[in-house]
Amino acid sequence: MTTLNLALARTLIDAALASAHAKGFKPMGVVVVDAAAQVVASARDDGATALRLDIALGKAAAAVGMGVNSRVLAQRAKDVPAFFNTLAQASLQKFIPQTGAVLITDAGGRVIGAAGASGGTGDEDEEIVIAGIAAAGLGHA
Repeated sequence: MTTLNLALARTLIDAALASAHAKGFKPMGVVVVDAAAQVVASARDDGATALRLDIALGKAAAAVGMGVNSRVLAQRAKDVPAFFNTLAQASLQKFIPQTGAVLITDAGGRVIGAAGASGGTGDEDEEIVIAGIAAAGLGHA
């Protein structure tokens, strides 16, 4: 079983930000959390607005906490908004059910964490974390 360590998290973040730069996306923030939704590493582009890391963390923590990518959570939040509003208020961790975070898996398909981004559209945020996960040699759900 692969452990999500600092070196892998930094590789993921660097590749995610490089992907954003190559595509001309706005300045981004990227956060990598472990399976307990604890921050392993985070980085914010020069010029990224103040809440980028907070939002990226909320997306990643929500994904790993619920065991699904944040794209799925965004749809579920539309279907049952009262539940998700209550969950966000009750959670001790940041909880933002919006597209832009992806579960990270090891070679056996086990969830070992999540990566979240903020700064672009949800699709852009998701795209760069998937690029980062691939560059780190990890899988995603």
